Amino acid sequence: MSTDVDVRDGAASFVAKWRARWPEWELGMVFVPAAQRPLVEAWFTLLQELTDAAWGGADPTPGLAKLAWWQEELGGWSKGARRHPLGALLQPRSAVPWLALGRALPDLRALRGRDADAAAEPHGAGDVVAGEAFAAAMADCEAALFDGRADADARAVVLRGLLDERSLVQATPMEAIDVADRNARRARPGTRPRGIASAFTSARRRGAGAALPPVRALLAAWRGARSPR
Repeated sequence: MSTDVDVRDGAASFVAKWRARWPEWELGMVFVPAAQRPLVEAWFTLLQELTDAAWGGADPTPGLAKLAWWQEELGGWSKGARRHPLGALLQPRSAVPWLALGRALPDLRALRGRDADAAAEPHGAGDVVAGEAFAAAMADCEAALFDGRADADARAVVLRGLLDERSLVQATPMEAIDVADRNARRARPGTRPRGIASAFTSARRRGAGAALPPVRALLAAWRGARSPR
Protein backbone atom coordinates (compact mmCIF):
# COMPACT_ATOMS: atom_id res chain seq x y z
CA MET A 1 0.00 0.00 0.00
CA SER A 2 1.22 3.52 -0.76
CA THR A 3 2.16 5.58 2.28
CA ASP A 4 1.33 8.91 0.63
CA VAL A 5 -1.96 9.02 2.55
CA ASP A 6 -2.14 7.76 6.13
CA VAL A 7 -5.12 5.40 6.41
CA ARG A 8 -4.31 3.96 9.83
CA ASP A 9 -6.80 6.14 11.71
CA GLY A 10 -10.54 5.64 11.52
CA ALA A 11 -12.93 7.92 9.67
CA ALA A 12 -13.73 9.73 12.92
CA SER A 13 -10.27 11.32 13.08
CA PHE A 14 -10.63 12.75 9.57
CA VAL A 15 -14.15 14.02 10.31
CA ALA A 16 -12.92 15.59 13.56
CA LYS A 17 -10.33 17.57 11.59
CA TRP A 18 -13.06 18.84 9.27
CA ARG A 19 -15.32 19.75 12.21
CA ALA A 20 -12.49 21.66 13.86
CA ARG A 21 -11.97 23.74 10.71
CA TRP A 22 -15.69 24.29 10.10
CA PRO A 23 -17.44 24.57 13.49
CA GLU A 24 -20.33 26.35 11.75
CA TRP A 25 -21.55 22.99 10.51
CA GLU A 26 -22.68 22.04 14.02
CA LEU A 27 -25.48 24.54 13.47
CA GLY A 28 -25.74 23.85 9.74
CA MET A 29 -26.63 20.22 10.43
CA VAL A 30 -29.91 21.41 11.95
CA PHE A 31 -31.10 21.97 8.36
CA VAL A 32 -29.92 18.58 7.08
CA PRO A 33 -32.15 15.48 7.43
CA ALA A 34 -30.83 13.32 10.27
CA ALA A 35 -30.33 10.30 8.00
CA GLN A 36 -28.05 12.33 5.71
CA ARG A 37 -25.82 13.90 8.37
CA PRO A 38 -23.11 11.18 8.53
CA LEU A 39 -22.95 11.19 4.73
CA VAL A 40 -22.68 14.99 4.61
CA GLU A 41 -19.83 14.91 7.12
CA ALA A 42 -17.99 12.19 5.22
CA TRP A 43 -18.42 13.95 1.87
CA PHE A 44 -17.16 17.34 3.00
CA THR A 45 -14.33 15.67 4.89
CA LEU A 46 -13.31 13.96 1.66
CA LEU A 47 -13.40 17.27 -0.19
CA GLN A 48 -11.22 18.84 2.50
CA GLU A 49 -8.66 16.06 2.08
CA LEU A 50 -8.62 16.64 -1.68
CA THR A 51 -8.37 20.44 -1.56
CA ASP A 52 -5.67 20.32 1.13
CA ALA A 53 -3.64 18.02 -1.11
CA ALA A 54 -4.22 20.23 -4.16
CA TRP A 55 -3.54 23.64 -2.63
CA GLY A 56 -1.83 23.23 0.74
CA GLY A 57 1.82 23.86 1.57
CA ALA A 58 4.54 25.91 -0.07
CA ASP A 59 6.00 22.80 -1.71
CA PRO A 60 3.45 21.20 -4.07
CA THR A 61 5.30 17.86 -4.30
CA PRO A 62 3.69 16.07 -1.31
CA GLY A 63 0.27 17.23 -2.46
CA LEU A 64 0.82 15.84 -5.94
CA ALA A 65 1.67 12.45 -4.43
CA LYS A 66 -1.50 12.54 -2.33
CA LEU A 67 -3.64 13.47 -5.33
CA ALA A 68 -2.18 10.56 -7.27
CA TRP A 69 -3.04 8.26 -4.36
CA TRP A 70 -6.57 9.64 -4.22
CA GLN A 71 -7.03 9.22 -7.97
CA GLU A 72 -6.18 5.55 -7.58
CA GLU A 73 -8.38 5.24 -4.49
CA LEU A 74 -11.44 6.78 -6.12
CA GLY A 75 -10.97 4.52 -9.10
CA GLY A 76 -11.04 1.62 -6.65
CA TRP A 77 -14.26 2.91 -5.11
CA SER A 78 -15.89 2.70 -8.54
CA LYS A 79 -15.03 -1.01 -8.58
CA GLY A 80 -16.14 -1.76 -5.01
CA ALA A 81 -12.67 -1.63 -3.42
CA ARG A 82 -11.54 0.82 -0.74
CA ARG A 83 -8.62 1.52 1.56
CA HIS A 84 -9.40 4.92 3.07
CA PRO A 85 -11.76 4.77 6.08
CA LEU A 86 -14.04 7.44 4.59
CA GLY A 87 -14.88 4.88 1.94
CA ALA A 88 -16.86 2.86 4.48
CA LEU A 89 -19.55 5.56 4.34
CA LEU A 90 -19.13 6.89 0.83
CA GLN A 91 -18.04 4.06 -1.44
CA PRO A 92 -21.19 1.88 -1.07
CA ARG A 93 -23.19 4.60 -2.90
CA SER A 94 -22.79 2.82 -6.24
CA ALA A 95 -24.58 5.51 -8.26
CA VAL A 96 -21.91 8.10 -7.40
CA PRO A 97 -19.42 8.66 -10.26
CA TRP A 98 -16.27 8.15 -8.18
CA LEU A 99 -14.09 7.37 -11.20
CA ALA A 100 -14.99 10.68 -12.85
CA LEU A 101 -14.23 12.55 -9.63
CA GLY A 102 -10.79 10.97 -9.47
CA ARG A 103 -10.06 11.71 -13.12
CA ALA A 104 -10.95 15.38 -12.54
CA LEU A 105 -8.36 15.82 -9.74
CA PRO A 106 -5.76 17.39 -12.08
CA ASP A 107 -8.32 20.11 -12.77
CA LEU A 108 -8.64 20.76 -9.03
CA ARG A 109 -4.85 21.06 -8.90
CA ALA A 110 -5.02 23.61 -11.74
CA LEU A 111 -6.72 26.04 -9.35
CA ARG A 112 -3.49 26.30 -7.36
CA GLY A 113 -1.51 29.46 -8.01
CA ARG A 114 -2.01 31.81 -10.92
CA ASP A 115 -4.20 29.41 -12.88
CA ALA A 116 -7.04 30.05 -10.44
CA ASP A 117 -7.43 33.70 -11.39
CA ALA A 118 -8.56 32.77 -14.89
CA ALA A 119 -11.26 30.44 -13.59
CA ALA A 120 -13.51 33.29 -12.51
CA GLU A 121 -13.09 35.47 -15.61
CA PRO A 122 -15.56 35.54 -18.52
CA HIS A 123 -14.76 33.02 -21.27
CA GLY A 124 -16.03 32.30 -24.73
CA ALA A 125 -18.06 29.27 -25.68
CA GLY A 126 -15.93 26.15 -25.76
CA ASP A 127 -13.09 27.61 -23.67
CA VAL A 128 -11.55 25.31 -21.06
CA VAL A 129 -11.82 26.92 -17.61
CA ALA A 130 -9.68 25.80 -14.67
CA GLY A 131 -11.82 24.18 -12.00
CA GLU A 132 -14.86 23.69 -14.20
CA ALA A 133 -14.33 19.98 -14.82
CA PHE A 134 -13.82 19.23 -11.14
CA ALA A 135 -16.84 21.36 -10.22
CA ALA A 136 -18.95 19.35 -12.69
CA ALA A 137 -17.71 16.07 -11.21
CA MET A 138 -18.47 17.33 -7.70
CA ALA A 139 -21.96 18.40 -8.73
CA ASP A 140 -22.61 14.97 -10.24
CA CYS A 141 -21.45 13.27 -7.04
CA GLU A 142 -23.55 15.53 -4.82
CA ALA A 143 -26.64 14.98 -6.95
CA ALA A 144 -26.23 11.23 -6.51
CA LEU A 145 -25.40 11.41 -2.80
CA PHE A 146 -28.12 13.85 -1.77
CA ASP A 147 -30.82 13.33 -4.41
CA GLY A 148 -30.26 16.69 -6.08
CA ARG A 149 -29.50 18.34 -9.41
CA ALA A 150 -26.28 18.59 -11.43
CA ASP A 151 -27.32 21.23 -13.93
CA ALA A 152 -25.49 24.40 -14.96
CA ASP A 153 -26.68 26.25 -11.85
CA ALA A 154 -25.40 23.51 -9.56
CA ARG A 155 -22.01 23.48 -11.29
CA ALA A 156 -21.70 27.27 -11.09
CA VAL A 157 -22.36 27.26 -7.35
CA VAL A 158 -19.81 24.49 -6.80
CA LEU A 159 -17.16 26.36 -8.81
CA ARG A 160 -17.79 29.55 -6.85
CA GLY A 161 -17.45 27.54 -3.63
CA LEU A 162 -14.12 26.10 -4.79
CA LEU A 163 -12.81 29.60 -5.49
CA ASP A 164 -14.03 30.77 -2.08
CA GLU A 165 -12.29 27.86 -0.37
CA ARG A 166 -9.10 28.43 -2.30
CA SER A 167 -9.13 32.08 -1.23
CA LEU A 168 -9.15 30.89 2.38
CA VAL A 169 -6.06 28.74 1.74
CA GLN A 170 -4.04 31.03 -0.54
CA ALA A 171 -4.10 34.73 -1.30
CA THR A 172 -6.42 35.26 -4.27
CA PRO A 173 -7.21 38.59 -5.97
CA MET A 174 -10.66 39.63 -4.81
CA GLU A 175 -11.58 40.85 -8.28
CA ALA A 176 -11.49 37.30 -9.66
CA ILE A 177 -13.68 35.95 -6.87
CA ASP A 178 -16.12 38.84 -7.27
CA VAL A 179 -16.57 37.94 -10.95
CA ALA A 180 -17.46 34.39 -9.90
CA ASP A 181 -19.95 35.81 -7.40
CA ARG A 182 -21.65 37.76 -10.17
CA ASN A 183 -21.67 34.73 -12.48
CA ALA A 184 -23.31 32.51 -9.85
CA ARG A 185 -25.35 35.04 -7.91
CA ARG A 186 -28.68 33.85 -9.29
CA ALA A 187 -27.68 30.21 -9.59
CA ARG A 188 -29.38 27.71 -7.31
CA PRO A 189 -27.34 25.01 -5.55
CA GLY A 190 -28.08 21.48 -6.62
CA THR A 191 -28.54 20.19 -3.08
CA ARG A 192 -29.28 21.52 0.38
CA PRO A 193 -25.83 20.59 1.79
CA ARG A 194 -24.16 22.46 -1.07
CA GLY A 195 -26.34 25.50 -0.41
CA ILE A 196 -25.27 25.52 3.24
CA ALA A 197 -21.59 24.99 2.40
CA SER A 198 -21.69 27.78 -0.18
CA ALA A 199 -23.23 30.16 2.34
CA PHE A 200 -20.52 29.35 4.88
CA THR A 201 -17.57 29.75 2.51
CA SER A 202 -18.91 32.98 1.06
CA ALA A 203 -19.53 34.47 4.51
CA ARG A 204 -16.08 33.43 5.73
CA ARG A 205 -14.35 34.96 2.75
CA ARG A 206 -16.07 38.25 3.41
CA GLY A 207 -15.12 38.00 7.08
CA ALA A 208 -11.36 37.60 6.55
CA GLY A 209 -11.57 33.81 6.86
CA ALA A 210 -12.53 33.58 10.53
CA ALA A 211 -15.16 31.11 11.75
CA LEU A 212 -18.59 32.69 11.87
CA PRO A 213 -20.17 33.65 15.21
CA PRO A 214 -23.10 31.36 16.08
CA VAL A 215 -25.86 33.80 15.13
CA ARG A 216 -24.27 34.56 11.75
CA ALA A 217 -23.63 30.88 11.15
CA LEU A 218 -27.23 29.97 11.89
CA LEU A 219 -28.53 32.71 9.59
CA ALA A 220 -26.14 31.69 6.80
CA ALA A 221 -27.15 28.04 7.14
CA TRP A 222 -30.84 28.93 7.03
CA ARG A 223 -30.36 30.97 3.86
CA GLY A 224 -28.22 28.27 2.28
CA ALA A 225 -30.72 25.55 3.11
CA ARG A 226 -33.50 27.50 1.40
CA SER A 227 -31.54 28.32 -1.76
CA PRO A 228 -31.99 25.03 -3.69
CA ARG A 229 -35.75 25.51 -3.82
